[in-house]
Amino acid sequence: MSSIAVIIVNYGTADLSIAGVDSVLARGHGDHRVEIHLLDNASPGGDGARLAQAHRARGWGGRVSLWQERTNHGFGRANNLVIRALAGRDEAPDYIFLLNPDARLQNEALSILADHLDRHPAAAAAGAGIALPSGVPVTAAFRFPSMLSEFVQAVNLGALSRLCRSRLVPLPADHPEGPVDWVSGAAVMMRLPVIAALGGFDPDFFLYYEEVELMHRIRRAGHRIDYVPAARVIHAEGAATDVRSSRPDRVARPAYWYDSWRLYHLKTRGRAGALAAGLGWLGGALLNALLALPRGQRLKAPKGFLRDFPRRVLWPLIRGGQGAP
Repeated sequence: MSSIAVIIVNYGTADLSIAGVDSVLARGHGDHRVEIHLLDNASPGGDGARLAQAHRARGWGGRVSLWQERTNHGFGRANNLVIRALAGRDEAPDYIFLLNPDARLQNEALSILADHLDRHPAAAAAGAGIALPSGVPVTAAFRFPSMLSEFVQAVNLGALSRLCRSRLVPLPADHPEGPVDWVSGAAVMMRLPVIAALGGFDPDFFLYYEEVELMHRIRRAGHRIDYVPAARVIHAEGAATDVRSSRPDRVARPAYWYDSWRLYHLKTRGRAGALAAGLGWLGGALLNALLALPRGQRLKAPKGFLRDFPRRVLWPLIRGGQGAP
């Protein structure tokens, strides 16, 4: 019988986080012992008080530990607070399960993932299949990004995407169970001893790409990452951040998104590799503009890309530092 600690980091999505906790408590989890840690990341608008009230009113008791933070640590650093506390116990949980605050279990996902990891000791992490609230499945398993994948994604040309299909980052939504490069951090189970030995999430990241970088380190350490679509989770993507892959309109990306993109490529590919990936994205975006604008089509790049990308990504890489102006 394995033990599982579920970690939910809330920021401005109290109602969704409460629903996520309830979805865990409503399941049986087989023979596995499950505890829940709900951390409020200094949310505005009284989320902390609402979560505390829900804790009392719903009778969560000792099944749910409520963490009230006075600082918004970002995603990875907030999870690290709980991970370090769990790893320091005399009897630490076998697994941690990261559940986004805008996600909820659709079936016995925890039991399915834990059973999978119990059967496959070479796997250090297992990701669930994810669907939108409408029930439409979405991609939850991926390849690591590269210069070519950044270029092809930015160009957004169907023929080129089909030609380079085997190099693109997202795998199909119906991808079968098995090893992959990385899985969605919205619903992933990891072996706590492995994560603790690797130092948890890199604290340089505030939000975005931190789970990709962590899984890159897991893979580099010789462990496997598995996709297990039989475990199902509903995810209202972007409810907390308003950054969604399926948005039809072009919106500006926050500065920390570009910072995280730069940090991921710098830490996993080195400065030369990060510059190559950046130039791949920039070149693809320019080619996309040349193809799309004469036809009156919408550009693929985020709004303000040609202003934000050089300042937050290219210039810091050219100067040789990790920071941005």
